[in-house]
Amino acid sequence: MREIIIKSDKWYTYEDYLQLDDEYEYEIIGGKLFMTPKPRPLHQEVVGRLYVALHNFLKRRNIQGKIFLDVDVVFGNQVVSPDIIYITHERLSIISETNIQGPPDLIIEVLSPSTQKYDRKQKSQLYYTNGVKEYWLIDPATQLAEVFAREDKGWYRAGVYDEEDTLVSPLLPELEIKLKEIFDVS
Repeated sequence: MREIIIKSDKWYTYEDYLQLDDEYEYEIIGGKLFMTPKPRPLHQEVVGRLYVALHNFLKRRNIQGKIFLDVDVVFGNQVVSPDIIYITHERLSIISETNIQGPPDLIIEVLSPSTQKYDRKQKSQLYYTNGVKEYWLIDPATQLAEVFAREDKGWYRAGVYDEEDTLVSPLLPELEIKLKEIFDVS
């Protein structure tokens, strides 16, 4: 997935976002409009496997939160579409008919070479500033997963895992995801 920042002096708002009507995907952070083409197949495979692993865990444990793929998350005039989000049962009121209004509890971004910097900097800052409790960065190219948990002064890196490890989550303490199954490209 290539990241393209639309060069413009215009300050974009959520209302501007709603007027966009073409085949591209857009996000707005800090008044800047970001355009990204559709994800590549490997990216989508990894997203799908993560979704299934998280869904199966929640179902087995009878945890009543909700998981979404590629849905708009709105923070005031800023809007992003993370790969996967999870919202705890207690916070389901942030789900509207068309988007999520406020911070999900968990956001997962699967990195692409050209969006790594954007996901690590702009999106990470946006998520922390707006109250996301946990943020995962999943890199299929290096087969690494990083889990960040919210602390008072910034993100705390709770774990770095490779394809031989089992990812665990401070937010969901009993969750264990074998990354070999997530990164399997055979």
